[in-house]
Amino acid sequence: MSFHSKIVLITGASSGIGAATAIHFSKLGAKLALTGRNLINLQKVADQCEKSCSLKPLVVTGDLTNEDDTKRILDSTISHYNQLDILVNNAGILENGSIESTSLDQYDRVMNANVRSIYHLTMLAVPHLVKTKGNIVNVSSVNGTRSFPNVLAYCMSKSAVDQFTRCVALELAPKGVRVNSVNPGVVVTNLLTRQGMSQEDYSQFLEKTKFTHALGRPGTVEEVAKAIAFLASDDASFTTGDSVFIDGGRHAMCPR
Repeated sequence: MSFHSKIVLITGASSGIGAATAIHFSKLGAKLALTGRNLINLQKVADQCEKSCSLKPLVVTGDLTNEDDTKRILDSTISHYNQLDILVNNAGILENGSIESTSLDQYDRVMNANVRSIYHLTMLAVPHLVKTKGNIVNVSSVNGTRSFPNVLAYCMSKSAVDQFTRCVALELAPKGVRVNSVNPGVVVTNLLTRQGMSQEDYSQFLEKTKFTHALGRPGTVEEVAKAIAFLASDDASFTTGDSVFIDGGRHAMCPR
């Protein structure tokens, strides 16, 4: 699997799955454009990528819920590399909230970050992907297809990402552009602690994966990154409109 001469734009690349995906792509020879909100963390990831392949990634900070930032991120990538082959829509947020405890503000925050931003960036990127017959990989979640309490807006947002993936895949297939998603289960990142979960509660949350995931453990960011790279590669040339579960079998389980 090689990405030499391929230009890859990865959102949410400053931590977690996005950072691991950037590092993995760099090892496969890709030229990277990395975006996120935290410049310090983003630069650390870029430095790791450069050590892997001696290619310095383009770093563009910005907030994808800001339309001007989104346009600047895409324009900067094209201005720097003059093409785009792969778009990895990874950036997103998670918030707890049930129908009794949520708010319209929470709904707007989650949907704007997880759905509207992907919709907008993809709109802007498609003309460039059509030129290269490139592809898109969206980072969704097992929550997009399975229902869980107290993460209502998040589950709705990821369900929307899955439908977006399938619809855009059908729209762009005649032009040779593939669109897929990965749907992780519980993966060890700082996503939940960053949203306010205590370290003790997070440790207990990970411990539950012994029972909630068929393989009896949480996933790693590297495992998700490798699946993203596969879907973006020529090895997946006949795969589009697919949602690939990277969840240790969680999607196949139900209570007994």
